[in-house]
Amino acid sequence: MEEQAATRQIRPQPAPVLMIQGTASDVGKSLVTAAIGRIMTRDGYRAAPFKSQNMALNSYVTEDGKEIGRAQGMQAEAFGITATTDMNPILLKPSGEQSAQIVVHGVPHAALSAREYREKFLPEAKDTVMEALGRLREKYDAVLMEGAGSPAEINLKARDIVNMNLAGWADAPVLLVADIDRGGVFAFLVGTLELLEPHERARVKGFIINKFRGDLSLLQPGLDWLEQRTGIPVLGVLPFLPRLRIEAEDSVVLEGASGRLRAEPGKELDIAVIRYPRISNFTDFDPLADEPDTAVRYVTTADELGIPDAIILPGTKNTAADLDYLREQGFPEVIAAALKQGTVQLAGICGGYQMLGRKLLDPFAVESAEPGEREGLGYLPLSTSFLQEKTTVRVSGKLAQEHPLPLAEPAAGQAAGISVEGYEIHMGTTTNHNSTAVRSLFMLHGPEGELTPEGWGTPDGRIWGTYLHGLFHNDGLRRVWLNGLRLSKGLAPLANTFSSEALREQEFDRLADAVSANLDMDGIYGIMGLTRKGG
Repeated sequence: MEEQAATRQIRPQPAPVLMIQGTASDVGKSLVTAAIGRIMTRDGYRAAPFKSQNMALNSYVTEDGKEIGRAQGMQAEAFGITATTDMNPILLKPSGEQSAQIVVHGVPHAALSAREYREKFLPEAKDTVMEALGRLREKYDAVLMEGAGSPAEINLKARDIVNMNLAGWADAPVLLVADIDRGGVFAFLVGTLELLEPHERARVKGFIINKFRGDLSLLQPGLDWLEQRTGIPVLGVLPFLPRLRIEAEDSVVLEGASGRLRAEPGKELDIAVIRYPRISNFTDFDPLADEPDTAVRYVTTADELGIPDAIILPGTKNTAADLDYLREQGFPEVIAAALKQGTVQLAGICGGYQMLGRKLLDPFAVESAEPGEREGLGYLPLSTSFLQEKTTVRVSGKLAQEHPLPLAEPAAGQAAGISVEGYEIHMGTTTNHNSTAVRSLFMLHGPEGELTPEGWGTPDGRIWGTYLHGLFHNDGLRRVWLNGLRLSKGLAPLANTFSSEALREQEFDRLADAVSANLDMDGIYGIMGLTRKGG
């Protein structure tokens, strides 16, 4: 796909842009953008997503090893193109209540407080943003720009680079999305317009009401009033789509899966993921939750843990701080008790993997105010040193020949042939201090094609950790790992149940079909100055 794009001639005129803004966070901007782009792609246009500044802990690694917001990676996949840092040139990764790591074009730039970011960085950010957008407008037929939060945040508007200021710089028409499921949809829309300046209000060319349930005829009088009150058309009322299996970016989506004390009825396997405050890349576990026999619970307090079949310590933006959180909440004691009383495995991914070791060393004060060290949980003979440079890379390889993972099928000798791929995002290097006490999990391809070991686990496979994000998106490995848990409970193994890639494409089309049936795409093409191909 992208190779063909590279041979295209530069467009004589910049491609048209359309900006999707929202009345608040989590109203569906990212999915509406993905749906419109998917529809445009099916209509024969080459569209690209763009979000100038994103704030998220759930990030995406591009093919060239750079880090962007996961929503833009997801949107690029929906559009059938390769994600690049031009699609999200500035990424903020919160590391504390009022501080964040600033990632510029996929590379860590600085760690700044909220005030420092506004006063020191934002005044210089316009050029970075507009140059990235300009490259996309030269390369693609259209660019769909996504805003952030609300354009009516009065305290932020002066130095805005992601909502109405950006729309003005790009001369972009704006669609305003509101979530009717949270209530007050008309107040959200009218109130947002009232807080915009006249020139900003003039950019809003249509409303989209999202997550509607029920009889549309009962809503129609409100839609008529809204159009009469504002003079702006409602371009669509989009239905609520239950269990839409498209990766989310904001951990707010975990609320419904948190605090559940028992596995869901009908689910034979119970997997508990510890949800600490700085959890990152929680989409690692989406494929597990999609399995018909598996429930994934996100637990925030020790008394919620119980005795699941497996406990997973996920990734985190700050390993040291979240390890402190585990201790404050009493998790080490209940994890140890669960392992004695029936929990089969304890696993760590990335930051969770680092926690499973004996020591966390921070010689450069990367994760703490001062250099120092912390005791890890002590399950694996490892130490991790935090570094000033971040590792972001896509990786592939296979199971190690003598890996310790208790898999059900295929047989252990054949399992080494199971391929794996994923990505790494971490600012630390982990050292094994006792190679006889643990076994490597994977053999990954190095930069010169050589195979190098990655991840470690105890010989009985009960405790293991890895830096590989996306591990459970590997269909073959996911199913045989779950079948190993099934056998430990006396349950028969299941055959492979689904393909993660096929499911993703199916859900993109499900979303696009629902939006296409309920959105005035002809009107949207007209707003962009385009015509719908094929009528």
